[in-house]
Amino acid sequence: MKINKKVLENTINQCRERNILIPTYKQMKNPELVPDKIKQELSEIGLWDVNPRNLFRITWKNEPVSSGGGFGNVNYLEVPKELSGVKARIFILLGKYFPTGAHKVGATFGPLVQRLITGEFDPTHQKALWPSTGNYCRGGSFNSALLGCGSVSVLPEEMSKERFDWLEDIGSEVYRTPGSESNVKEIYDKTKALKAERGDDLVVLNQFEEISNPFWHYHVTGGAMEDVYEQNKTNDSKFSGLFLTQGSAGTLGAGDYLRTKLPAIKIAAGEALQCPTLLYNGYGAHRIEGIGDKHVPWIHNMKNMDMVIGIDDNISINLMRLFNEPTGLDFLKEQGVDSAVVEKLHLLGISGIANLAGAIKMAKYYEFNENDTVFTVGTDSMEMYGSRLVEERQKHGNYSTQSAAVDFEAKLMGLDSEGVMELSYYDKKRMHNLKYFTWIEQQGKTVEELDEQWYDDSYWSKSFNQQEMWDDMITEFNEKTGLAKQYS
Repeated sequence: MKINKKVLENTINQCRERNILIPTYKQMKNPELVPDKIKQELSEIGLWDVNPRNLFRITWKNEPVSSGGGFGNVNYLEVPKELSGVKARIFILLGKYFPTGAHKVGATFGPLVQRLITGEFDPTHQKALWPSTGNYCRGGSFNSALLGCGSVSVLPEEMSKERFDWLEDIGSEVYRTPGSESNVKEIYDKTKALKAERGDDLVVLNQFEEISNPFWHYHVTGGAMEDVYEQNKTNDSKFSGLFLTQGSAGTLGAGDYLRTKLPAIKIAAGEALQCPTLLYNGYGAHRIEGIGDKHVPWIHNMKNMDMVIGIDDNISINLMRLFNEPTGLDFLKEQGVDSAVVEKLHLLGISGIANLAGAIKMAKYYEFNENDTVFTVGTDSMEMYGSRLVEERQKHGNYSTQSAAVDFEAKLMGLDSEGVMELSYYDKKRMHNLKYFTWIEQQGKTVEELDEQWYDDSYWSKSFNQQEMWDDMITEFNEKTGLAKQYS
């Protein structure tokens, strides 16, 4: 690792001047370790405020309030069988209570912070470029603002209006690329053009190749799932499955962590059935916002997967209405779903609904029973998708009790094994080999490292087992700014 001492000195001075203290991974996993003086300051700061102290709220354990909250247990929702239609217990970690309302502030923490504390990024003149299909550039722009860095966001033009409004409000440069969340190559092309035009003024932090993306999830999200399981388990409980849509594959880093604890766990990656890249080497467009397609992310450890599940995007869109329209909520209560659960369904955004559907399909496929537990995440809430509800009303009219009944039976209770593939060794290798066409031919990676990812069993463990090193470097950085002593 090379340290650019001159740039590092610029960063230290800026953080000192702006009173920026950086949390360790250990503190994000266990926020009870956060200094009391930081907790006291947070008691007067809003969850979404552009304040550097909110770096310490990059954790699953924020108190679920909009302002002044402390820390507690992991925020999650247990899905009752009246809603899932399966015997297995399904737990969804909730991203709503991160700053920006999505857990992507965690995924973007490492790519930027690790460069700042090694002098690879100069916040006095460089900007962080965040290629994204949605929440990643929001998380990146937010962390950039907290750390005193400029930001550039590149995302598809068909993403929700709320995302663009928020990015512009926070002061990020925004570039719209053709298409929807499936059009990842167009994002790469625009990123490459911007980099060629502006050179060293931009530092590209690509979620699909940054190992510090799944690194954060390995240590923080994996640990959060473990905490929820330990909190809710019975004598007969088994941590049986993990389902997550592929997206950047960052959150699937939690699966690498869980595999070290539970070798027999089943791990499934999901994708939209309308763009079945893993399932069928296919292509297309879909409406499950935030999950990039038509390629396999460089950071996806395909060897760690047990199955792939395709989710029809109509499921997410129809259930979005069932879970958020007053008529839909009333119908669910009539079906025996607890009111306390119904009132929390707005905490699932479109991809969170897809994750719920995938977890249900997984539980049905493996015939999990009441002793089995399946985990997934709600990346964000409906806060960024209000315009999508309006669009559906304009297209299809008001939501009726009959529509709710059809969606409940067909899109929820009727979930089946369509698009479910349990993977053999060579299924996994076929999917891994798809990385060649994006990453070797287009993005400058080497065949040697591609092969190392597959054949060297220590490749991924070496990448993930560096928490202590990075925490030591963050601590040393904070000491150099003088703030560590001030807040100890």
